[in-house]
Amino acid sequence: MNNYLLITGSFLYKAVTFQSLIIGVAGLIAIAIGWVLALGDVPPLRLTIPYLIGSALLTIYSLINWNLVFLILNGAATALSAMNLVRKVRKLNTNAKDHGKGNKFQD
Repeated sequence: MNNYLLITGSFLYKAVTFQSLIIGVAGLIAIAIGWVLALGDVPPLRLTIPYLIGSALLTIYSLINWNLVFLILNGAATALSAMNLVRKVRKLNTNAKDHGKGNKFQD
């Protein structure tokens, strides 16, 4: 009887683990789609910098606890935040260089 419970319990654990993995991957895909749809917008630095720090720390946390779904998600969030930081800094530098040169739409 105990062996039967162990086998059944182990099977149920694996089934629940697989189901939770499917749910986690579905969530990861949904978030990634949201990022792709918002990729053209550059968020302000006051959002980008804390998001970059937070996602980097959560990536490390996910690595320590070996949670693959969150490791991928937070790793991608860290990379996206770093890209947004670079985009924002470049945009600010371009605006600073163009400052005082008039409207670029004027002849």
